[in-house]
Amino acid sequence: MAHTDHQTMRRVLRREIAGTIGLLTDEHDFRAMRRYRSFTFDDHTSYLRQVEALLKTRAAQGSHTTVALFDPQEYAAFCEATGLDPDVQSSRTRFTAELATTGPLLPYEGQPLADLVPALVDEAVRQATREYASTLLARLGACASCGEDIGRAAFTRASHLLVRILDTAEPGNRHLVCSVSATPETLFSVLHADQDDHGALRLDEAEALEFTTVLALGIATQSSGGLVMRTSAPGAVDRVYGWRLRGENLEPLTAGEVFDAYCTDIESGDLISPESDVDYCVPPDLGQEGPEPGHHH
Repeated sequence: MAHTDHQTMRRVLRREIAGTIGLLTDEHDFRAMRRYRSFTFDDHTSYLRQVEALLKTRAAQGSHTTVALFDPQEYAAFCEATGLDPDVQSSRTRFTAELATTGPLLPYEGQPLADLVPALVDEAVRQATREYASTLLARLGACASCGEDIGRAAFTRASHLLVRILDTAEPGNRHLVCSVSATPETLFSVLHADQDDHGALRLDEAEALEFTTVLALGIATQSSGGLVMRTSAPGAVDRVYGWRLRGENLEPLTAGEVFDAYCTDIESGDLISPESDVDYCVPPDLGQEGPEPGHHH
């Protein structure tokens, strides 16, 4: 009887314990793992089907599962640093447990893997962008004249500007894109702010943190960059407007400059056909009373 009770308790505990699955999202990463004899999958498509079946089974059993991005290069580096044999299944389990505390994660909520995979990749890009921008900000150190932490002051300024941008927008959902010229490549960040039926804005905290960090980097390094806002509301045409980054400030773009920026492909420079029922316009005034936060002399 006691043995049966213990089995039941173990089954209950398995359902209670949250699990993390490390996912090889693309064919290239999958091929990299096939060099390990203990990795027994032969085909990436079949592998994804089996992962999805496992996720569905765990969900049906009441288990909560998060999905992490499994990077073979990071795995190899992890095994080398920890002295683990990379060609052992338990090492992959250890690495996945590490991902659960440090890597990008998404909860499995019954969505198709075809939807979860690109969302997980986007989350990984966001985390990498945020960490890269944060590292650059931290390296700036203190101002030689006043001793103030340049990165922290720029983050405060960026946070203030983001609040002003959201507060001055027309009612509706907001879609913001920030670009900052950095080395070795331009950084991009996207922020969605949806408005509920009561007028309150819903922001993803990770998105907001990444967006603010990228904007702060542009401010702190006096880099060229810009922001474009698109607002959407039922029964109204979408409004698109923007600013260019000038030092610690945002300089409004003209309607023509917004049109050119929005209707040009970032990668190729080719023109994109403008959308109908979209108003390319000048941005609202971000003016405020009192001293502006940031690093001043």
